[in-house]
Amino acid sequence: MTGIRLTAPAPGWSIDADVVVVGSGVAGLTTALRCAAAGLATVVVTKARLDDGSTRWAQGGIAAALGEGDTPQQHLDDTLVAGAGLCDESAVRTLVTEGPDAVRRLIGTGAHFDTTDSGDIALTREGGHHRRRIAHAGGDATGAEISRTLVEAVREAALHTVENALVLDLLTDAEGRTAGVTLHVMGEGQHDGVGAVRAPAVVLATGGMGQVFSATTNPAVSTGDGVALALRAGAEVSDLEFVQFHPTVLFLGADSEGQQPLVSEAVRGEGAHLVDASGTRFMADQHELAELAPRDIVAKAITRRMQLHGTENMYLDARHFGAEMWERRFPTILAACRAHGIDPVTEPVPVAPAAHYASGGIRTDLRGRTTVPGLYACGEVACTGVHGANRLASNSLLEGLVFAERIAADIVEDRPRAGAPATDALPAPSPLLAPEARGTIQRIMTRGAGVLRSAESLAAAAEELEALHDGAARAAEATEPKVAVPGVEAWEATNLLLVSRVLVAAARRREETRGCHWREDRPERDDENWRRHLVVRLTPERQPVLRRTETEAFGPVRPTQAPDCAAAPPTHPADVTEEP
Repeated sequence: MTGIRLTAPAPGWSIDADVVVVGSGVAGLTTALRCAAAGLATVVVTKARLDDGSTRWAQGGIAAALGEGDTPQQHLDDTLVAGAGLCDESAVRTLVTEGPDAVRRLIGTGAHFDTTDSGDIALTREGGHHRRRIAHAGGDATGAEISRTLVEAVREAALHTVENALVLDLLTDAEGRTAGVTLHVMGEGQHDGVGAVRAPAVVLATGGMGQVFSATTNPAVSTGDGVALALRAGAEVSDLEFVQFHPTVLFLGADSEGQQPLVSEAVRGEGAHLVDASGTRFMADQHELAELAPRDIVAKAITRRMQLHGTENMYLDARHFGAEMWERRFPTILAACRAHGIDPVTEPVPVAPAAHYASGGIRTDLRGRTTVPGLYACGEVACTGVHGANRLASNSLLEGLVFAERIAADIVEDRPRAGAPATDALPAPSPLLAPEARGTIQRIMTRGAGVLRSAESLAAAAEELEALHDGAARAAEATEPKVAVPGVEAWEATNLLLVSRVLVAAARRREETRGCHWREDRPERDDENWRRHLVVRLTPERQPVLRRTETEAFGPVRPTQAPDCAAAPPTHPADVTEEP
């Protein structure tokens, strides 16, 4: 354990449970439902409303070998290609073989997918898939339908839920086992202020960290809270440098910040073309799948074309769909475009890449277990090895389903027990950042660690981030400290800084271009030296310690040994220590 925690008031209330699930997307709610069905006292904690997780924003669909002639092996092959040599094949095989039945169980729970005239599930294609295997609902509202289904099931099962609650830190017992979490409930409700859920099993399903960047498809709540909590708790994270930028996000202007409207890959799957301002298609020369190449390839091609023409966006042309198809197949996207004064029926849609999905995250095994006993992670916050260096389109919802069921099975089988949370000799809390630092962090990351990266840009980002980190520490140590007041905005800014520092450290160390990690100064893929995973943990001095795996294999996930508290911090603020 690192002994690091956020500055926060002591918990003023508590709940006892067998398992606490943090997050209300497909991963979190599936885990919670399975645990509750097995008789475990289960509490669901969510940062916003129960139905406001990242899942509801998913447009394209869920990938599984459900169609005639398709097989799990073909799905596996496409996933491995997209992952650029870093997928863990055993994890991918688990995903694609258990996926079809997991989708059928979701349908049994009440999810309604679009069907053909004959009553079969309607399937489409997305980037990187050689088969039509994407099941969708409501045209382009798949995530909303899955969220509706699971939320209704949770309410019908009368699960204990705590909404509008930001998770803070992990509680552990005297032996270092998970003993629950602390959290802060915002606004009015059954609970208010800082409290605790005491449980021997904690499942982090907190979603992504897109808010690290200025422009993202992620909702405002996606501030990397789960990854930050895990790092403070001593867990390992892996492959954090692989942030997928979605190629086709509605371009609202160079100064647009925050959550941006997504234009689903399924639009290209149905035949839309990427063109420049003159109407010229440019993907056919880039990849055999043209507009349906893996996302990293399409994002790079768009960015290169923008550089070539000195423009800030490209266009997605689907005028040939006609009004009827737009209204039937993509009603959500059509409404979003029209709300911003763009009519896809009559004009090309301006698009540009934006931060979308974290392929890396908290390192887990095939049962979702992290390196901290009793702590599990699932969904986008986790790194199972499935996605490698670049996630294959629509594998994310499937990963949430499959590994949530595996986590629940492990908890039910193991029935973990923990002692009381250790409260003696609590370490001094780490300094908080002022809320206004959030925008500063986002601009630093967009400028230095966005779609295009280089040694120079990453070094500059590392130095600026370290200055924020050191500034908060100096403020806390001053004779008359001017420290940030504990609160949601300060906690989120502090989490964003920690996740950003680790991401940049990993991106600096990976001196190649692979998947969605694009180094301008190292434009080639280097399998000999870099077909490896980067694993990071945090020292008690809040410095990242990085190690590189010996092969491309994901490797076993074993409990983390307590780091040496006397280890010397890096000699340069932009450096990280590498273990043997």
